[in-house]
Amino acid sequence: MTVYRRMRLPLLIAGAVLMLAACATQGAAPAAPTVPGFWMGLVHGAIAPFALIGHIFDHDIRIYAMPNKGGWYDFGFLLGLSFIWGGGSAGAASRRSKYD
Repeated sequence: MTVYRRMRLPLLIAGAVLMLAACATQGAAPAAPTVPGFWMGLVHGAIAPFALIGHIFDHDIRIYAMPNKGGWYDFGFLLGLSFIWGGGSAGAASRRSKYD
């Protein structure tokens, strides 16, 4: 009989917590997903080499977002690749300075 008396208070607290959690309100429904634009293209371009390595091991990883906003996403993707990974100007500058 003493075991039931010791378990009464924790069971009452657990029951009260479950009752309060059951009446908690839910958040608003998520908004419709937005399609990636220029800024996400910039980010995706910057991480494209890492995404390519990830794609080798997991085919659910893509380096290019579909659907996207078209030209602006493509422009951001191209800038992300060239700004972060150097484009071609870094190699050209180092070759030119070597021969000057």
